[in-house]
Amino acid sequence: MGYCEDLREMIGNSPLIIIRPSVVIVNNYGEVLLSRYSGATWGVPGGILQLNESVEECITRNVLEEIGIRIKSIKLFGVYSGKALINRVEESGDEYQTVVIGYLCTEYEGEIKPDSNQEIEAKFYKLNQLPEEIDPFIKNKIVDLAFPKVNSNGTCCGKK
Repeated sequence: MGYCEDLREMIGNSPLIIIRPSVVIVNNYGEVLLSRYSGATWGVPGGILQLNESVEECITRNVLEEIGIRIKSIKLFGVYSGKALINRVEESGDEYQTVVIGYLCTEYEGEIKPDSNQEIEAKFYKLNQLPEEIDPFIKNKIVDLAFPKVNSNGTCCGKK
């Protein structure tokens, strides 16, 4: 059992805060790697942080296990929390509030080989051709990352 499963045994369906390191992987063509479990919405690769694991180790482990790509370097681009990240699993009634730590990766090796045992799909998408079934929160963050907002003082993302 994993850390979250162990906690669920103790607290039942009560809300649980989880840390979910996630990574936007961009290829040489500027396309974004999206993944999903069979029948779910598309999102970016990531996983749930386990005890005794760094967020970087979590991302590296999950991307390799689930998609077959080895992450070479990542750069932090944001930490997100709040009401938009509260989820309830209908089948079990479990509630989660997620704290997402978002990274960007442009250096990786290997080919996409999704874990067929977990029924995972993964593929690269052009920014102007993202799938309809993408999580709206994730879509907004990908767009923000690709097209940073310019402030009224002429700076972008806090830089001049």
